[in-house]
Amino acid sequence: PRGAGTPPPAPLGARDLPATGWDAVQRARAVRRPRAEAYLAAYFEHRVPISGDRCGGADPEGMLCGFGAHEGRTVAYAAQTGTATRPAGYRTAARLIRLADRLGIPVLTLVDTPGAANDAEAERQGVGASIADLFGAVAGARVPITTLVIGEGGSGGALALAAPGNTWATPDSYFSVIAPELAAAILKRGPGEVEATADQLRIRPQDLVELGVIRGVVGEGRP
Repeated sequence: PRGAGTPPPAPLGARDLPATGWDAVQRARAVRRPRAEAYLAAYFEHRVPISGDRCGGADPEGMLCGFGAHEGRTVAYAAQTGTATRPAGYRTAARLIRLADRLGIPVLTLVDTPGAANDAEAERQGVGASIADLFGAVAGARVPITTLVIGEGGSGGALALAAPGNTWATPDSYFSVIAPELAAAILKRGPGEVEATADQLRIRPQDLVELGVIRGVVGEGRP
């Protein structure tokens, strides 16, 4: 938000990088890992939330959206909370980004979800279309968008919030097209091969930097 190439401040969680892919998954899923609320509270002096997708839905437990003050500047935020994001959450985030774009306000997005909700109700509410709409809002924004992956970055449900060319990650996070358990199942591998599959997916923050998926790891090695 302070510029197209500037990540948010150092993370609140781990500083050392995970040794293996499965280590990255376990750290991202850890109960005590800082969640979106902790990051937002540390980054902003005060916040004004917005809620609702203007279609009658809301996802207050899965997506936190609003505007906050940071070092005298207004910044919009859309932050996943670690749960499976509902269609209304994606629509609310798209609404926020388009509003911020009209007002010329930079945007911070926090990625933390095992994936989009995929139950029958989510399908009825148009989860696929809501994700596609958010992709469009992020891609079409003229204001700077900065993304920080703070936990699980699962599939398209996480990718929809990721800023092209300006996504960063914390040391206790991972970003993957599919969860290791699901990848192993698709490959017809047994439960004992899930950890090896996680390594092969190259989902650690340092792997993502090497692959060019993210720009860097925020807070690595800092005291």
